[in-house]
Amino acid sequence: MLNNSTKVMFYMTLVGGILLTTSSNSWVGAWMGLEINLLSFIPIMTNNENMYNTEASMKYFLIQALASSLLLFVIMTLTMKEKTQLISKLYNHSILMMIPLLLKSGAAPLHWWFPSVMEGLSWMNCLILMTLQKIAPMILMNNIITTNYQMMLIIMTSIIIGALGGLNQTSLRKLLAYSSINHMGWLLMTLMISNSLWLTYMATYILLVVTMVVIINTTKISFINQLFNITYSPYLKFIMFSGLLSLAGLPPFTGFFPKWITIQFMISNNLIIMPTLMIVFSLITLYYYLRISYSAFLIGHMKTSWNMNLYHNKNIMVNSMLITLSTMGMVLLSVPMTFHI
Repeated sequence: MLNNSTKVMFYMTLVGGILLTTSSNSWVGAWMGLEINLLSFIPIMTNNENMYNTEASMKYFLIQALASSLLLFVIMTLTMKEKTQLISKLYNHSILMMIPLLLKSGAAPLHWWFPSVMEGLSWMNCLILMTLQKIAPMILMNNIITTNYQMMLIIMTSIIIGALGGLNQTSLRKLLAYSSINHMGWLLMTLMISNSLWLTYMATYILLVVTMVVIINTTKISFINQLFNITYSPYLKFIMFSGLLSLAGLPPFTGFFPKWITIQFMISNNLIIMPTLMIVFSLITLYYYLRISYSAFLIGHMKTSWNMNLYHNKNIMVNSMLITLSTMGMVLLSVPMTFHI
């Protein structure tokens, strides 16, 4: 177990690795930032008291080491061929550079490790894996991504696997993992459209995931059947399932607006088949979120007569309210963008 000062140091180097990657103008500097980020996250993941945690951290290390080795090999090969290491000069070889970055970020079809690693982590580490650990690879992908059939195939594969993979899941960690794979497809599409749209979608997704993970971690829930035990606060239940439906992209929740902007832009550029398929598979994700939420909303709120405390922890309500307000504030950022596309 790490003490607090050691954790702070690793969190600082983790963020420092992301900043180094995003600010670097050469591929070797970006690769070094990814390695610093990886070596900072591994000690944060490791917990000697939990066997599943140790197994997940080992899986994550092996996969990331494989992706880093492949990325370094591609960088060195292209450097010898093109006589340069500048990120802006190697965009002609986008598919070769994209493969290790897609493996690092957990996008389909290179997603096989993501749900199993999520299943063994604590909720706070799951939060980092679903949010911060995707930022650096996606910013690198932004420099080299091109509109071609290969990228369209990768996007659709992520959306399809993310939608179908979550249908029979009972674990909330795996459910959020497949939801993250599905959102990766949408994020890659927004990367192909514009940086501002990607930033809006990513900020919305991060706020929604933070809201969900804070509530789930507070209530100590891991499986779907435990959701019905949240009987001591109807407010908490409402916020939690509103977050789930927002992640699915149900209007008029916050998560719908970035998808709306993406679809509107694609249709305005005469892309009809792609947004149609994306909407269809988003309806599948909405189905299994509604299946969970519908039952929980219909179950009445129970309260024992001897329990006078309406909420066990007042700090949870305050945090939930703040996160909800900040999440709903994203609507103000999303709606005006629809008039500038």
